[in-house]
Amino acid sequence: MPTLNPNQGPTSGGNQVVITGTGFTGATSVKFGIKSASFVVDSPTQITAVAPSNSSAVQVVVTTPGGSSAPVWYYYIPAPHKFSLSNTMGPLSGGTTTLTGANLYTATSMAFGSNTAVPTVVNDTTLNVTVPTVTTPQTVGVSVTTVGGTTNGFTYTYVGDPTVTSMDPTTGPDYGGTASTIIGTNLSDVTDISYGPDSTSFNIIDDSTIIAYSPGGTGTVTVTLTSAGGSDSSQSFTYTVSPG
Repeated sequence: MPTLNPNQGPTSGGNQVVITGTGFTGATSVKFGIKSASFVVDSPTQITAVAPSNSSAVQVVVTTPGGSSAPVWYYYIPAPHKFSLSNTMGPLSGGTTTLTGANLYTATSMAFGSNTAVPTVVNDTTLNVTVPTVTTPQTVGVSVTTVGGTTNGFTYTYVGDPTVTSMDPTTGPDYGGTASTIIGTNLSDVTDISYGPDSTSFNIIDDSTIIAYSPGGTGTVTVTLTSAGGSDSSQSFTYTVSPG
């Protein structure tokens, strides 16, 4: 019985399939189901055929002047579809994300821009992947490749970790409300600012400036800025006791 390598491919066809067997000299046809394939007889034991398009599993048969080979199954894999990406941004060091869709069980790679990663196939609708690292903040296209083809349309944003160089003022009354100007880099993606354990309101002016408003508190607390790229806890804020 002949063997096929590969024994599966996209429904669009067009991929080369190496058929290994015996007695192929003078072969007159190679059929994938009812469809004839173009082919080259490489040797008496090998044929290279180009799979025609189809939408289901079919049997491949080689015909020679001496007769026909035993049929061998070839499987057509539908193109992948994507529905959602769980995390669409993360640090320059990578991170993880989950792709949900359909026809994903033969996934071999995911591309994040020019970088690729091998996903973990959970099932036909779910892929987990460790995002490749980059050196600079950027937004890249995301695609997934399976035996059935490639699909894209998602983007992933690499976010630089926020870095604070100054904060002024760093003191204010215990009832809160002090507006402090925070200067640094990669601040436009900040999603949370906390004074000690308490998150507070803030306005992002640009990538280097944020105005944060102290919540109520006591003593000296650490001010932490957090984004998808990481966090900065280099600053502190001291509450002064208001007159009784």
